[in-house]
Amino acid sequence: MAERFDYFIVGSGLAGICFAEHLRRAGKRFLLFSDESQQASEVAGGLYNPLILKRFTLAHNAAEQLDYAIPFYEDLSQFLGLELDIKMRTFRIMHSVAEHNTWFEARDQRGYSRFMSDRFEPVNNPHIEAPFKLAEVLETGRLDTKLLRTAYIDYLKRVFCFRSERFNYERLEIADGYVKYDDVVATKLVFAEGYGLKANPFFNYLPLNGTKGELLLIRCPGLGETRVLKSGVFIIPLGNDLYRVGSTYKWKDKTNVPTEEAKAELLEKLKKFLTLPFEVMDHVAGVRPTVTDRKPLVGRHPQYANLYVLNGFGSRGVMIGPLAAHQLLQFIETNSSLPEDESIDRFASLCSSQLPNHIE
Repeated sequence: MAERFDYFIVGSGLAGICFAEHLRRAGKRFLLFSDESQQASEVAGGLYNPLILKRFTLAHNAAEQLDYAIPFYEDLSQFLGLELDIKMRTFRIMHSVAEHNTWFEARDQRGYSRFMSDRFEPVNNPHIEAPFKLAEVLETGRLDTKLLRTAYIDYLKRVFCFRSERFNYERLEIADGYVKYDDVVATKLVFAEGYGLKANPFFNYLPLNGTKGELLLIRCPGLGETRVLKSGVFIIPLGNDLYRVGSTYKWKDKTNVPTEEAKAELLEKLKKFLTLPFEVMDHVAGVRPTVTDRKPLVGRHPQYANLYVLNGFGSRGVMIGPLAAHQLLQFIETNSSLPEDESIDRFASLCSSQLPNHIE
């Protein structure tokens, strides 16, 4: 007799882990499949920041996302016995008096003052060029996504909830009220594959574009920064003179291979405000799961009631993931509604009737 679960999850990035953790807390039995081919969560900067610093605008639903995410990560840190959420001050390097005015104009908008400081600060670091001072973004920090992913997958393996393999869609059988995959059965299946969704025959109709991001790891002795600084790029302190620098946004290249072009771009932007010499220690790349309208993809398949998707977090997965996972689980278990601008129902007209013929 096939082993039975409440849920299958496909994907072990931030989306899959957030949903798995909600299932664990709800006492649900699940099995997570992953071949770890999608690296967006693995190479992410991990910074959570409610403000889009190019335009000084709040990210979509930022306050609600942060209010849910921070306690979620605190509980997860306690469960795993690790420090995952590292509180860090984040500053935007200002470039002109005009930007000062734009900052305060934005801050005057409803809901913005919670996340934007009311004064500019001197840089107080002789190795950082910032003649127009710094503006602080409030309630920011860094989630150690690599440590989280490693520790959580280790936990899943210990409790036999993890299969390290590429999910083969052709071996999936869908029937009324359950799905079967080889020797295991579940009531429902959630696809949380990141950019891997493009190969998914059930959900590849969704307009997931994918943007490649590349990051550098540098060693810069003597810089002594504990703050996150943003100019043309972010520089994120990791301790021991190490800093993460990123990120690029490329829409055509969909590989996880680092490029010299992106490295040169990051170095050029970094050297505009960092005057100390440094050494590049590492260079990584991954494809973010981004959507045409920049909103998540959450919901039930238009034709198959036991197939679901949790995707499209883009570069803000740390903020979006916990709340979106919670909303999807409530939608499935209690039939509550999903936010209209995040539900995949907004793309239902794109779904083709030509679906895989192995479905029962």
